[in-house]
Amino acid sequence: MRTSRILAVMAAMIILVPAMADARVGGGGSRGSKTNQAPPPTQTAPAAKPVERSVTPSQQAQARPNAAPGATQGGFFARNPFMSGLMGGLLGAGLIGMLFGGGFGGFGGMAGMLGLLLQLALIGGLGYLAYRLIKGRSAAPAAPRPAFAGGMPAPGPGPAGSPMGRSLLAGLGGGGAGAGTGAGAAAATASSNLAIAPEDFNTFERMLSDIQSAFSKGDLAALRTMVTPEMLGYFSEQLSVNASRGVENKVEAVKLEQGDLAEAWSEGGIDYASVAMRFSMIDVTRRIADGTIVEGNAQVRTEATEVWTFLRSRGGNWILTAISEG
Repeated sequence: MRTSRILAVMAAMIILVPAMADARVGGGGSRGSKTNQAPPPTQTAPAAKPVERSVTPSQQAQARPNAAPGATQGGFFARNPFMSGLMGGLLGAGLIGMLFGGGFGGFGGMAGMLGLLLQLALIGGLGYLAYRLIKGRSAAPAAPRPAFAGGMPAPGPGPAGSPMGRSLLAGLGGGGAGAGTGAGAAAATASSNLAIAPEDFNTFERMLSDIQSAFSKGDLAALRTMVTPEMLGYFSEQLSVNASRGVENKVEAVKLEQGDLAEAWSEGGIDYASVAMRFSMIDVTRRIADGTIVEGNAQVRTEATEVWTFLRSRGGNWILTAISEG
């Protein structure tokens, strides 16, 4: 009996652990063509990770969209059935000639020898043509990578009392992808087509608090105006899991402590900006039935470091599209 009680307690702990680990809005989402890449390191998040889950297919799957799992691409003749059929026909004709006593070329004596040499020369020419085709494909220039902006000329200071305005603008000069010297300077020059303005940083800071607040209230209508449909699905899933376990997560008094711009780029008419943010908050999970705290401390602030990626259409508003662990 005692053993069965211990096993029951252990099972309950295993069930509760995921609920406790899912405090705050969770990770996931899409970063365009960079979804499977970790954001560049910054002073705020020097070891950022790729998004944990995404509806965007991996680069390997994009390269072979119709390939079955474990399948490999065929060689030159598999991709060029006309060439394989032509050479197969020539070889078959020679073999038939040999079976009927006419030699490999279908003729007797010297004519058969000349036919053999002619066919070998033809086969060699086709092989050389195949080699040239394969070499030409491998030497084709690679498709250009989408530009990203890790830096821009530092504008004036942000509004007073705005950690995002102060630390993000300061981070543009070093620590992130926009370092002012060496490789960082080259990256900044190559990606200077997208500039992140001070008001954008203020928007990111405000959205950090607003999204956390809407999630705590379970307000999907408010979240729908601030996040992509993919992120809305992840938030809805977390809220449903919490509700089924009889708990609710409350994140209050969110304060940005430090922030850096990791990278910003454009692709397909969409602007992206990945921002590393270290923030503190009151983060507790309560039992809905009686309000008992099952995770966190209502009197102690906790900290988290994450990389939030925002997107906007040209002339549109920024919305959240991905969260990565910092």
